[in-house]
Amino acid sequence: MPLIQPIILAGGSGSRLWPLSRELYPKQLLNLTEECSLLQSTLKRLAELPNSLAPVVVVGEAHRFLTLNQIKELGLNTRIEIILEPVGKNTAPAVCGAALFCRARSDEEMILLILPADHLIRKQQAFHDAVAEAVDLASRGRLVTFGITPSSPETGYGYIEKGEGNQVKSFVEKPDLLKAKQYLAAGNYFWNSGMFAFSEATLLAEMEKLSPDIFSAMSAAVENGSQDKEFFRLDRTSMTGCRDDSIDYAIMEKSGLVSVIPADLGWSDIGSWQAFWEVADKDTHGNVLHGDVIAEEVENSFIRSENRLVAAVGLKNMLVVETADAILVAPVDRSQDVKKIVSRLKKEGREEHLLHRTVYRPWGSYTILEEQTAFKIKRITVNPGVKLSLQMHHHRSEHWVVVRGTARVTCGEKVYLVLENQSTYIPCGEKHRLENPGVIPLELIEVQNGSYLGEDDIVRFDDDFGREGTKA
Repeated sequence: MPLIQPIILAGGSGSRLWPLSRELYPKQLLNLTEECSLLQSTLKRLAELPNSLAPVVVVGEAHRFLTLNQIKELGLNTRIEIILEPVGKNTAPAVCGAALFCRARSDEEMILLILPADHLIRKQQAFHDAVAEAVDLASRGRLVTFGITPSSPETGYGYIEKGEGNQVKSFVEKPDLLKAKQYLAAGNYFWNSGMFAFSEATLLAEMEKLSPDIFSAMSAAVENGSQDKEFFRLDRTSMTGCRDDSIDYAIMEKSGLVSVIPADLGWSDIGSWQAFWEVADKDTHGNVLHGDVIAEEVENSFIRSENRLVAAVGLKNMLVVETADAILVAPVDRSQDVKKIVSRLKKEGREEHLLHRTVYRPWGSYTILEEQTAFKIKRITVNPGVKLSLQMHHHRSEHWVVVRGTARVTCGEKVYLVLENQSTYIPCGEKHRLENPGVIPLELIEVQNGSYLGEDDIVRFDDDFGREGTKA
């Protein structure tokens, strides 16, 4: 059996799972169904796959440190390569770039197994069996897609029409309900899972023939890319000029080499709250309840509390999701329309689509406790042995009060310790740095005062995490 090189696509924002999923903390990084995130579940699933190499993870630059931290949490005894996309250009450039990266790193021919990071697969052995069948076809020069055996007339998925043998007859866009029922009755239509297997050589040959502009742009992006500590950074200029396209449109729907493996994997892309409700364990009333929830005479509903008590009476077929800064209420069957709320938030210039009140950084996290016109209060947590960048702000001063641990503070030319129940003041325009020299997390309260309190008012002079300029 040839070697399998898994490539995990970990981009995307999961806007239909708002308000839990945010642009800077997307679906694949959330703990939705297990004690680990969807990305971590995917990595654990691959760790048990026979004849498999360490995965390559393709991720957007904004999520690089969160992704790295989640990988490290698993404690895997192998180095996982992380490819950074400076701009998102859909799955065709991501897959092509990862394949070119793998070819540049090894002369050995391998089968590429393409997996989204945010899918749920409950049947592990069925997954292994389907991969083995796909690898066999891929080793014979086929481009293989995984078709999920449909359990209902789903209108939210594209479909694959299977012809003779494993031949793909056609790809079908998301149908209306009548067509979806016809596909289910026909028996040879399968949900398009977005998972693929093909040899590196076959993929790149078809990409060069059928989408030569993407192949050329991503060849330059890899050739001009650079290693940045744990990350391989694709060249921004080359990738910015690349066409945005999915792997389906770029080659799968054009090639004459496409096969489908029908599979029953206990699969869901968890693409909406309704999809999550359908696969989650329910109580005797058909409800999915998570967190501090009290429900009376509630049926077939999804209620999730992240912070506060949520009490519900007399609800049927309803969706309620509570977070620290937003509450979503909608009929379960309207969950696809949540993306309209996200679009409106973006249009109105609000930040609730972008981040939570708790924001994760490579050094730890901060939570916004209160924000007014001229001041902002944060709770900051700094991981042991870590320091923030040496920085300066043009428009704000900061007052730090240590509530747990010990802080080492640089302020101008002075370097000093601040202990629990002590405080220090950082004037506007002063170079400063915060460090946790201890072995327990450092927690402090920060009070910002100034005419502008945006996160982009940061000038960095030195940073352990490779961040430059005014980027947060």
